[in-house]
Amino acid sequence: MSDPTIQATIEKVLARHGGRPGPLLEVLHGVQDALGYVPGEAVPMIANGLNLSIADVHGVVTFYHHFRDRPAGRHVVQICRAEACQSMQGAALAEHARRQLAIEFNETTRDQRISLQPIYCFGNCACAPAVMIDGELHGRVTPERFDALIAALEPGK
Repeated sequence: MSDPTIQATIEKVLARHGGRPGPLLEVLHGVQDALGYVPGEAVPMIANGLNLSIADVHGVVTFYHHFRDRPAGRHVVQICRAEACQSMQGAALAEHARRQLAIEFNETTRDQRISLQPIYCFGNCACAPAVMIDGELHGRVTPERFDALIAALEPGK
């Protein structure tokens, strides 16, 4: 492990959750909450600490869209890609967002300001299409409203 901060964080999270039954998801959430992502170099340490294979840990990190393997931008924009949102112009909204931000899903803008992520259901289907920005849920988002929400983010933050 090359970064002592990452190592110390993993050790702390493992100490807090490692003794529970089936703690892998709690550990991964703890690491991402602390570091902002789950670094690839952390996977072997987590696997060793939980007596799992590296493949098991890597499989969970890559299966769930919530986990990131690199730092996110200062703002995280999540767009619902589930059926209800798609039926309410969600595909057009997603295309608009990718075009406006000049990135694809699971990418971050060059200035590290915004990361764009697909999410498969916020449970806000009655207000489709739904977008979450920095943990705040927005419903009935049109391309125009999306632009206003992005413009309202503090410049440089």
